[in-house]
Amino acid sequence: MAGSADASSAFQDRCLNCEAPLDGPYCRRCGQKAHLHRSIGAIGHDLVHGILHLDGKFWRTLPLLVWRPGELTRRYVHGERVKFVSPFGMFLFSIFVMFAVLQVFGLSLSNLDVMQSGAIQQSIGVARDGATRELREAHDRRAAFARGERVLQANGQPATLDSLNREIAGAREQLDAIVELGSGTGRFVDTGTDLDTGWARLDKGLEKFNDNPGLALYKLQANGYKFSWLLVPLSVPFVWLLFFWTRRFRLYDHTVFVTYSLAFMTLFGTALMVLGFAGVVTPVIASAGIFIPAVHVYRQLKQAYRLHWFGALVRTFLLLNFCVVTASFFFVLLLGIGALG
Repeated sequence: MAGSADASSAFQDRCLNCEAPLDGPYCRRCGQKAHLHRSIGAIGHDLVHGILHLDGKFWRTLPLLVWRPGELTRRYVHGERVKFVSPFGMFLFSIFVMFAVLQVFGLSLSNLDVMQSGAIQQSIGVARDGATRELREAHDRRAAFARGERVLQANGQPATLDSLNREIAGAREQLDAIVELGSGTGRFVDTGTDLDTGWARLDKGLEKFNDNPGLALYKLQANGYKFSWLLVPLSVPFVWLLFFWTRRFRLYDHTVFVTYSLAFMTLFGTALMVLGFAGVVTPVIASAGIFIPAVHVYRQLKQAYRLHWFGALVRTFLLLNFCVVTASFFFVLLLGIGALG
């Protein structure tokens, strides 16, 4: 039987999967490769491909996604599907990479134990010692005033008993705040005790955010991973608004545009995180985080929809503002979903 032949030979006469005659590197009937490896390396390749779907299509897609995103969008929309990774395939891959990097660098949002790290605890200790010293000095100044000595305020004016009492109260409040921060019981987001946004679920989510920031951030991370696909339907209407008067483009076209764009932005944000931990200075990362996404959106709009530079520029400005609205709504939505837990 042909299937019993050694699969490590260069080529087979018949496909080892369906036994159809072979006249090239792939089977015409089922598409399986004619040349199969029987090695540990082949197992590793299958594992990586099965999890990440990394193959020749990925390496053809990624350079275009980075440098010519509009061309990639247009070519995929117009039918070149086999050559490239699908938009949702790239988007899911980018989400996987982002959360993998978060875990590798110990940035799991559920891990607020960073507050117990040596450097931060040392800084809190220094601040606590300073606040304790200021409180003691304030008491000494009031004691000196009680003995009839002349005591001056910070502005050079003679101190009074009321001013000294206020100084002591302020120093004590500062010390209490630092001690509370060091114990990990401080509020993560000070929303106020009477917050009322009009959306009961959101208010409950914000309350939980304050009461237990570690758990709230864990839920945000988990929900963000599960519901990241919602960014696509939330964003597509905004792109449609930029072209609603023309029938040249369909919702399918806008969906491909949005999904590829989100995939790039996620991969780019992940790259910035890695650069930050590699020691790249914050101003460089901040400048890249502002400038490069805007340029990418401009190039993708101009290339995908074949726009004049001015039309692409105006739409880029509008779309970037729409992105802020979408991101804000998505964050609020995650808070609302987290309130159910």
